[in-house]
This record gives sequence, structure tokens and C-alpha cells, in this order.
Amino acid sequence: MRFGAARGYAATAVAIVLIAATCGLAATPGPATGARSGERVIPRYVNDPSWPKPFPNDWVIGQIGGLAVDSHDHIWVLQRALPYSVDQQGRKHELALPERMPAVLEFDAAGRMLRSWGRQGYVPDWPQSEHALWVDKAGNVWIGGNAPGDRQVLEFTADGRQLLEIGHPTHAPRDNADTSMLGEPAGIEVDSVAHEVYIADGYLNSRVVVFDSDTGKFKRGWGAYGIALREIANPPEPTGDAASTVGHYMREGPDYVPGEPPEKQFRTPVHCVHLSASGYVYVCDRRNDRIQVFDKQGKFVREIMVHRETQANGSVWTLNFSRGPRQEYLLVADGINQRIWVLRRRDGAEVSSFGAGYLHSVHAAGLDSRGNYYIGDVGGDGDREGGAGSGKSIQKFVLQHQ
Repeated sequence: MRFGAARGYAATAVAIVLIAATCGLAATPGPATGARSGERVIPRYVNDPSWPKPFPNDWVIGQIGGLAVDSHDHIWVLQRALPYSVDQQGRKHELALPERMPAVLEFDAAGRMLRSWGRQGYVPDWPQSEHALWVDKAGNVWIGGNAPGDRQVLEFTADGRQLLEIGHPTHAPRDNADTSMLGEPAGIEVDSVAHEVYIADGYLNSRVVVFDSDTGKFKRGWGAYGIALREIANPPEPTGDAASTVGHYMREGPDYVPGEPPEKQFRTPVHCVHLSASGYVYVCDRRNDRIQVFDKQGKFVREIMVHRETQANGSVWTLNFSRGPRQEYLLVADGINQRIWVLRRRDGAEVSSFGAGYLHSVHAAGLDSRGNYYIGDVGGDGDREGGAGSGKSIQKFVLQHQ
């Protein structure tokens, strides 16, 4: 999924649309307190140029399909392996498939690689284009894929032994009502207490689906505004040059036009799904420039509009909740405007941003227990806007304690 040059920064304020009829709004948590002062603190970040440490074997990391931080503050990365390494003299060396950098990488907070495994052919149904990663409370690793035919999510132990498969690879037509397979899933999160896995599904389908995380049995699902699966549109699939191919995403259907009323359906891709500590489900509707919020049963609560002037691949690529018991802020990664927007979760107001000069097409992100923020990029190794960035596909931003 490689995109062209990002659009320029736009300072339009974030708008939020609240649906007054939903009683769930009253339960939305208020501001959090600062870790030391007990006062409200807007998260502020500084890039750590020393992270990560040099990779072994002269490996060069590719596009980042997924990133998550586990309960031990280890950073897990899902990457799309490049076919070469680069030695200390800058010479490229072509690599056979078994020699390429593995797809799943585990780092500690200092940036040392601890473990690596997985690649094309690693298991029979390994995805053609790696996309989405989650590490659950038991330490198991979940991955998906977004190439044509990637209609599955796989669960592995931390050392790479497959445990479960939901869906299966197929080139069958899209059908949002079909729960026997997925549709190029883009985001994953496991509710370990409820033993449920939420899937943002995805690049072909346009829905959220929930399965039993132990058995893989389907439990429920919904579309934009909480509509039933049978009510989700199934537009004709693109063909020829307009079709998705491995490593490249072509937008389906018309783009959002600034000023038009909110779209009644999710636009592909439905790019992330994350659970707040208060039990709400936050969904990245990327090309619609919005976050939709639901309860765990799929009842629509509200939507947050994010830089609605953004067109093309949209402004909401992934999101994370700030640390603290009330998760006062949302950190929203925007791969077009090349920023991380910091929004007040209570009302969606934009309070700050960071990452200028370091980001190209920021794609995945996670926070450790100290609030440090890690990003994965799919924009390649070219210069970032402003020239300050190092061109790294994975980076760390350190939370500044005020």
C-alpha cells in the first residue's frame, strides 16, 4: 500500500458531530489527570533518533503493515519484506525469500530486536500483503492481510506457532453479510476479558465484525451508524488497473467531497478498530475523515470529524488513546497531512499536533505504558516534508513530562 506525495497541512479545526439521542454520550469519560501534577496535561512528544537500533544481517525494513505494544512494553511490528539488504558501504545485496527480513519483529523499548519470524509461505494461509497486528493479554500475536484473496486473520503464539484462523483465502466476490470469510482486514483488537476479537474489515468489505477469540465463532457485526450487515452496500469490485494489487491500494468508489453530508456507509478501507477503557468501540473510517464510536453491541454513539478538507486516502489512518485512567486524548495518525493530531476525546477538539518533518504516510501506531508513541510508515524512505525526518519506517516519539 504505497501512496504518492502527501497533501499539504491544513489548519482547519476538527469538528465533531454528536447524536443527541444517544444516552451513551453521558458515559463518555471526561478529562484525565497528569501523571505527576494531578492537572490536565496535553501530550507533547519529541522524536528519538536513536530508535530503533541497527538491524542484524544488514536487513532493510519495508512498509509497515501493523504495529502494537504488548503488556511488557515490547513493540511488535508487521512489515512487508524487501528483497535486498544494504551493507555498511551502502551496497545492495539481493536476497532469496528465506534470507529476507522476517515479517514479524519484536523490539524492546530501547530499540533492540528481540525476536523475528514469519514470511510468505511461513504457514499455508500467510497473507499476500501483511496488514494489521495485535498482541493480546496472553502474548499471542494476531495478523491480517489486505491483498486480493486475503480474507483471513491468523493468531500465533509469541514465537510463531499458529493457533487459530478466522476466515480463509478466497477470491469470492465481496459480501458484507457473509461471516464465513473476511474482506481484506485492516485492523484488529482483542478484548481478552470478553474473549472477543474485533476486526476492521476492511479494504474489500466495509464493516466491523466480532468473533470469539478462542474458537473463531462469529458473534456480531455492523456497518456505519450501526447498520446491520445485510444493509451494507456491496458495490462491484474494481477490475484491471483499478483493482487492488499486492503492495498497492487503489481507492474504490468516489472520494469524499468537502462540504457534502456525511456518508451513510463506511468508505473502504475501514482501517482500524480500538476499544476504550470505558468500553466504547472506536472505528477509523479513513476516507470519510471521521471516527465513529459505538458500544460493544454495535449501537452508534457519535462521530468525530477530523480535518474534513482532506481528500484522497483520508485523514484517519489509525488512532490511540492517551495513557491515564480516563484516556482524555486521542492521538490520530494522518498519512495524508503527515501529522499526528491530538484531539480531546470528550468533544473531539484538536488541541495540538506533532510529527511534522518525520512522517510520510504514517500507517500504524501504539503507546507503551509510559505514554511513548511508536509509529509505522508505508511511505518508503524518501525525504519527509520539511526535511527533518530520517526516512525511517518505524520511529519512537518520547512523551515529555511537564
